[in-house]
Amino acid sequence: MNEKLAGLIDQIEKLHAELDCEIARRREELGVRISGRIVAFEKEVKEQHRRLRTSLVKYIAGADLLTVLTAPVIYAMVVPITVLDLWVTVYQHICFRAYGIARVRRGDYVVIDRQHLAYLNGLEIFNCLYCGYANGVLAYAREIAGRTELYWCPIKHARGAKGPHEHYLEFLEYGDAEGYRARLSALQHSLDGSEDRPS
Repeated sequence: MNEKLAGLIDQIEKLHAELDCEIARRREELGVRISGRIVAFEKEVKEQHRRLRTSLVKYIAGADLLTVLTAPVIYAMVVPITVLDLWVTVYQHICFRAYGIARVRRGDYVVIDRQHLAYLNGLEIFNCLYCGYANGVLAYAREIAGRTELYWCPIKHARGAKGPHEHYLEFLEYGDAEGYRARLSALQHSLDGSEDRPS
């Protein structure tokens, strides 16, 4: 990787860290306290949240017809998403162990915590649980696929790719045959990081 690309990647990582700090600052302003895996609100904030909750009856009565009609299609996606969740978990436990790739921590991606928000009614909580699960599984699967691609074929696409996974920046340039032969083994070994292994 050339010096300019390395510098740009470093800037991106610094911006991500800055963004994380800003998000944490905003949470603090909203009265959110996080201690390890426990998230809590100050008592006054919780009471304010309860006052802002829309009743379930009012929420359902206010739903438009298209939302009601398409809901079964949305909820039916839980079947393929659950199959994907199970399959990528089995896949990484077999293949990543065989290739020496650090396994992905599912809990870093599938985060279920919105049910504690007092301003959500029962259906909103259900929807948030569903979305957290679905999007978490897709992110989890993407990380597993990204590590797999880095191991087997770390070459950028000639025409680029929209929204590539985070490993894509490390990939070799399209057409860099010498770089591919010289760096493939090093890229594969970069995936054995013990800090990423599940405990």
